[in-house]
Amino acid sequence: MATPEKVSHWIEAFGQKITDNKAYLNELDTAIGDGDHGSNLTRGAAAIKEKMLETEYDNLSDLFKDVGMTLVSKVGGASGPLYGTAFIEMAKTAKNSQDINELLQAGLDGIQKRGKAEAGEKTMVDEWIPVIEAVKSGSLSNELIAESLQKTKDMKATKGRASYLGERSIGHIDPGAQSSAYLFETMLEAGVLDE
Repeated sequence: MATPEKVSHWIEAFGQKITDNKAYLNELDTAIGDGDHGSNLTRGAAAIKEKMLETEYDNLSDLFKDVGMTLVSKVGGASGPLYGTAFIEMAKTAKNSQDINELLQAGLDGIQKRGKAEAGEKTMVDEWIPVIEAVKSGSLSNELIAESLQKTKDMKATKGRASYLGERSIGHIDPGAQSSAYLFETMLEAGVLDE
């Protein structure tokens, strides 16, 4: 069961992991994008941290909504609108459910609707889909998160900025899938999936 306390820890840990790996995320993005994925998300993480420090959350909906709105307003590129939409959709679902399966599925649906991305197109969706399947079957592990991420390396990008590179996008890990991997690693660390 996802609780405001656990989710707060999760979001905090995610922000820290993004910040710690800012240079690496930029490096991944330099190969197939604009080179600012880490910088953009780090700016978002700082704004979220500030917002969370001044707010007490007694429900998940308000927490997810603040995270989502902050990302949409503070983060440039595609990552702000995509991550922001995910959290805003999770906020809507959280009004009626604290079930992490339903929350994550709502987030993925939001990303796919906004980005029009399907599995196999070398985007963050290629990390979200297998992770959510594993969460639903109770088999999510750091190994699975890492395996899904590595699979994006051999994909040819057909969506987003990386798609302009065509065949040259093969051999690079997708930056959005990498930041999503950090999201799910920290979700496990924060015990969000524990009963």
